[in-house]
Amino acid sequence: MSDVEFLRNLLTQYEDFPKPGIGFVDIFPLLRNPLAFETLITHFIHHIVSHTIPRSVLKKVDVVVGLDARGFLLGPIIALRLGAAFVPVRKKGKLPGPCVSVSYEKEYGVDMFEMQKGAIQPGQNVIVVDDLIATGGSAKAAGQLVEMQGGTVLEYLFIIEVVLSRDWQYDKAPIYSIVQYN
Repeated sequence: MSDVEFLRNLLTQYEDFPKPGIGFVDIFPLLRNPLAFETLITHFIHHIVSHTIPRSVLKKVDVVVGLDARGFLLGPIIALRLGAAFVPVRKKGKLPGPCVSVSYEKEYGVDMFEMQKGAIQPGQNVIVVDDLIATGGSAKAAGQLVEMQGGTVLEYLFIIEVVLSRDWQYDKAPIYSIVQYN
């Protein structure tokens, strides 16, 4: 069994969560299984080292940005393994000090993301990570926050991609997902 099949088999789907009509895919079974969690992180690191970094001009990743909230579970570990910094993107009002902010539409509403000013330095190479991409709204917002501070997003990484619901293509950086759902 491939690592992708192994991970996919552990994911659990809940219908009508968090509201009717939404099919929620739960990643927490991956985190409860140490072998699955290690497989997940190793898969991402292999992808970054063999695909993402070779495509970048500077051949390095300076910052891993994790999106509120499940990106916080993956981002610091990936950053540590790459020797990169970790920067959180949070919902409005959750970060201290001066912040840059941007609003975005998500699958079931409108929200606002913030990042602390100066967390990304001009010219830094950034990878954005989260558990799932559906419409792409939160990913696009995170990319805008990185760009507002002069950074360059090399790639967006997700465990899960809901392929048919993504109505957005961000042409500035590719999207990579381990498991795809239609």
